[in-house]
Amino acid sequence: MGPVSSRLPVFPWDRLEPYKTTAAAHPDGIVDLSVGTPVDPVPAVIQRALTDAADSPGYPTVWGTAALRDALTGWAADRLGARGLEHTHVLPIVGSKELVAWLPTQLGLGPGDKVAYPRLAYPTYEVGARLAGAEPVVYDEPTELDPTGLKLLWLNSPSNPTGRVLSADALRRTVAWAREHGVLVFSDECYLELGWEADPVSVLHPDVCGGSPDGIVAVHSLSKRSNLAGYRAAFLAGDAAVLGELLQLRKHGGMMVAAPVQAATVAALGDSAHVAEQRARYARRRTALRTAFEAAGFRIEHSEASLYLWATRDEPCWDTVGDLAEQGILVAPGEFYGAAGERFVRIAFTATDERVDAAVHRLAE
Repeated sequence: MGPVSSRLPVFPWDRLEPYKTTAAAHPDGIVDLSVGTPVDPVPAVIQRALTDAADSPGYPTVWGTAALRDALTGWAADRLGARGLEHTHVLPIVGSKELVAWLPTQLGLGPGDKVAYPRLAYPTYEVGARLAGAEPVVYDEPTELDPTGLKLLWLNSPSNPTGRVLSADALRRTVAWAREHGVLVFSDECYLELGWEADPVSVLHPDVCGGSPDGIVAVHSLSKRSNLAGYRAAFLAGDAAVLGELLQLRKHGGMMVAAPVQAATVAALGDSAHVAEQRARYARRRTALRTAFEAAGFRIEHSEASLYLWATRDEPCWDTVGDLAEQGILVAPGEFYGAAGERFVRIAFTATDERVDAAVHRLAE
């Protein structure tokens, strides 16, 4: 029996290490605009909730506390416009990446089954399919897919890496097509709170799903909106039958969100002030970096939402990465997200104000 890792591509970020070393050698230090990890403080209201729940000697439940489920359904109704959600329609998860990577396996998919995702996409969609032994399939337009053997369809709006936002009409057509063909839709909406030039819509909005969550599940994370990447706080909302099955499997697997993190999630979803404050930070950084990169000869495409600029100088992405690394600026090659990104780079605006200012200065030299 061969190693399971043999089914997987090379971990993409390992390939960036030599360029990181080059950028780190800059006299003024590296400006890391590659991974997109939050750098700002965890909001005080969330830290207090975490510490207040620190005395948690017992096992948490996989389904989460009743208070957490109340918070999840309440937020989905208020923020997403979802109707009629009960506790059976939500499920906390240990960060969104583990869900993406293990969902096809937890759904029982395998050889002969297909998992579809956008042509330019977060690499873990493909990883999840390969871990299960299913066939990964990319698409430009989901309703043009051959539904034969297609069991799971990933949507991602706002997109990582491009920042593209799908309209309510586009989402509605896709949901209707998937329901017609019996294809389960999972919509990765982790950047929904970060729309800049567009207002992202959830698949759970009545304009998209007709007020019913049947056949659809939305994936949400607190990593970006609340600076909680280190907490691994995320959740699912949608089809109760699908989430009920996942709940049973995850009970057996012990996939439990830590009790203090559950309490922190309740606090995070109950406070909108910190979200507005963080959005304002990102808006300033986005404007500064976009202006600087465009002045330096880059063309920005899409990027109407999320935490990234999708940029090109119409050259191979690794040439762009190498040139910027010499300036002490590290970005992600578009090739990480599919062959269609081979002439683009993804620029995160999650660095501190000081590091963003440093990048702006270097690009102007």
